[in-house]
Amino acid sequence: MKKVAIGIDIGGTKTAIGIVDREGHIIARDSIATPSHGDAKKYVVELSKIIKRLINSVKLSGREIEVLGIGIGAPNGNYYKGTIEQANNLSFKGVVPFVKLFKKVFPEFKNIILTNDANAATIGEMIYGNAKGMKNFIMYTLGTGVGCGLVVNGELVYGHDGFAGECGHNILIPEGRLCACGGKGHLEAYCSASGIKRTAFEIMVRDNAKNSLLSNKSFQELDSKIIFEAAKKGDKVALETFEQTGKWLGIALANSVHHTSPEAIFLFGGPVEAGDYIFKPTIKSMEENLLPVFRNKIKVLPSKLKMSDVAIVGASALVWKEITN
Repeated sequence: MKKVAIGIDIGGTKTAIGIVDREGHIIARDSIATPSHGDAKKYVVELSKIIKRLINSVKLSGREIEVLGIGIGAPNGNYYKGTIEQANNLSFKGVVPFVKLFKKVFPEFKNIILTNDANAATIGEMIYGNAKGMKNFIMYTLGTGVGCGLVVNGELVYGHDGFAGECGHNILIPEGRLCACGGKGHLEAYCSASGIKRTAFEIMVRDNAKNSLLSNKSFQELDSKIIFEAAKKGDKVALETFEQTGKWLGIALANSVHHTSPEAIFLFGGPVEAGDYIFKPTIKSMEENLLPVFRNKIKVLPSKLKMSDVAIVGASALVWKEITN
């Protein structure tokens, strides 16, 4: 009988659900719109119906499975309390006891674990990815925001209240750009997907770069893939955008190295697909900003997790991690 875990990723607009085996293969998946009604109990009931349907569909296909638990990745997820707290991009207000609600629907599952989405991706890298066997590493996720997971001595760092690792909100430039959280100068305002776009537009305005391959793109249209394609064609704005982004990201990585002395730092997200255009300036900047004792020791690597699978796979990894503890 194949042992599996359920992975649930609660996003601002979509919730993805999947059944994942020990090797990280998704054997069944589905999704629903994350509701705007704010009724958490109703939402959990809706999710439970999909989970039960997925389990039954796998069994009807002739595959015998044993579900070991449910892992949930969500914005502002608190691992200690099993709650989602003050998540700005979700309709559920205040502190919502999601694990408690799930345990009422699935009393047969001993392992129901929740954490934030970046921490889930970090555990996913540990269980399924390039961090297998590593006891000390850091993962940065570059997407709508900038997430981070810190692993020290084989354990993810949650801090005393469950919210450690918010490195995307470290202050990079005092009184700098406005961040989505309301703060100023945070790393997220510079190295998230929207932050990278802002950099490209600032360069175009500064240089009046009418001939740039990016100049005819609106803010909504532009993304890191388009900037990457332009960089490959030698577009000066695109090349400088990655150079500057790497410089800022390298500073952030150096700060993180000084905190935890990791073996490696993994980068995940759309901008990472740019390869050397983002990695080379990032590594150069990190090395320039490290204390001498740390230089040329820290690997900066791409995540092994697939973009299309990371949300579900990362969440499911919480179950495997819990079982092995």
